[in-house]
Amino acid sequence: MARNDIGLRFIWAAIWQGLLAALVTAILFAYGSIYFKPAPAMVIASGSAGTWMFIGYITYIVMVIAIGVTGLLYEFIEARFRGSITGIPAMLANAHLVLMNIGVIGATWLLMYAGYRGGTALLPASSGGLGLTTLQAHEQILSVYPTYIVIFIIATIIGMLCGGAAFVLSMHRKGSQEKANPRVR
Repeated sequence: MARNDIGLRFIWAAIWQGLLAALVTAILFAYGSIYFKPAPAMVIASGSAGTWMFIGYITYIVMVIAIGVTGLLYEFIEARFRGSITGIPAMLANAHLVLMNIGVIGATWLLMYAGYRGGTALLPASSGGLGLTTLQAHEQILSVYPTYIVIFIIATIIGMLCGGAAFVLSMHRKGSQEKANPRVR
């Protein structure tokens, strides 16, 4: 039986996401510390709206790792049961791959961007900011982003639910095959 290699697709997605994470890190903290005014580190250190940037960055790094671990779980299912994930579980696994990757990038990158913009707005003009109050920054800048961030988070959650269903259906199907034919192991 030919392998579907959904696990390998997740691992490749994690590799590409890892490269993007390295690029984001280089832009924010190497290039940005020299050429951005104010520097992203200053925006994060100032707290308040800048916290959005930190949360987005850390969440992105964690989710890149989660995508790779998910690939290993799919590889385990295929290797353990010596078969490919096919049919409805394969469609669910592919939906998991697409929705999770799009959702993670969309939500976390918007968080980082909104946090940088909002945090910059709070800093005094002498530091490269706009000198806005917390209320002004939230009303004028940050209030635009939550709807879009939530849409991407919902896409991520739907993708994860599809993945969970793919795991359960694959394990159940393979478990039923083992009971019917104990030599499958």
